[in-house]
Amino acid sequence: MTKKKVLVAMSGGVDSSVSAALLVEQGFEVIGVTMQLWDYSKNEQSCDPNKKFDTCCSLDDVADARMVAHRLQIPFYVFDYQDSFKENVVDYFVDEYIKGRTPNPCVACNTFLKFDLLLERAQRLGCDFVATGHYAQIDYCQDTQMYILRKGVDAQKDQSYFLYSLTQERLSKTLFPLGHMTKPEVRVLAEKYGLVNAQKKESMEICFIPNHDYAKFITNTEKKQNIIAGFLVHEDGTELGKHDGIHNFTVGQRKGLGVATGLPIYVTRIDPVTGTVYVGEEKHLYRSGFSFQKFHLVKGKNDSHLAENEKQYDVKIRYRSKPYAGILKCTHETTAFFFNEPQKSVTPGQVAVLYKGDEVIGGGFINEIFS
Repeated sequence: MTKKKVLVAMSGGVDSSVSAALLVEQGFEVIGVTMQLWDYSKNEQSCDPNKKFDTCCSLDDVADARMVAHRLQIPFYVFDYQDSFKENVVDYFVDEYIKGRTPNPCVACNTFLKFDLLLERAQRLGCDFVATGHYAQIDYCQDTQMYILRKGVDAQKDQSYFLYSLTQERLSKTLFPLGHMTKPEVRVLAEKYGLVNAQKKESMEICFIPNHDYAKFITNTEKKQNIIAGFLVHEDGTELGKHDGIHNFTVGQRKGLGVATGLPIYVTRIDPVTGTVYVGEEKHLYRSGFSFQKFHLVKGKNDSHLAENEKQYDVKIRYRSKPYAGILKCTHETTAFFFNEPQKSVTPGQVAVLYKGDEVIGGGFINEIFS
């Protein structure tokens, strides 16, 4: 019997490494690959060993992935996707902030790189599947003949939020070996397999943004004439001062506003046309709902009942937020979600993902905010 062949995306971290090891153990023909996404030689700070920031795709990570592949005795390749990464992730990231929106680069990376370009490469190499270290699960329903995307068992590590844009075709060719495991269990297995990165710490920062300073990155990257400066204005109409660019702000932000009032104030909304950044007390952050942009259903058009009825779902409006209950309303013109109770800091540009229990229904980008 011919072994099924799988291309494993190996970031150099413990999750993708254990995924590769499990698949080898399960009898797959495994090929390891690291995607070279960012040229660190262009960022002096990221190349300084005394100032190294925590990312998922540094040169050290490539070396770790190579050593794991050697340990597992599997082929290993490094593919250069820097141009695609810049176009689909970095440029999108900068452009959204310039427009006064708050992007999610990890969603873009998963959509365009890991489950688009990498899947194409896997098919050219004759692979049956692509596998990653995501904490999520894929089931197949015989009755409906549809693939179902579910949360990972480890609630603290669940990454199904980032995968809402997967299609039925992509789900049919994707494996998530860690979906039924917890992080501590993964580390135990890494030790068992003798992997060099068994105790490697988590990747926390955006890989191309050192020290979380996205505003500085955008200022240094974008042309000065594209920066939109303006005024800070309280929701009551009081002008509080000037600012150097709307890209320095995001809805819900409290620190770094550069103004002092008697009560704590937050960014409540951003007007990219006038360059106005509105601020107010916490009560001004609450919203009733929002419309979707580029709405996607995991089950595709076969979930057409969503367009015919108002359905109750839970929604996550950012990766680390808890799910909020509400109603999805679909018309020919728009798809919108209304919370059962108003929620705060609903942010244009962020991704909102719908759930029914542990099943991912779909999602899209938050567009218009309803007061």
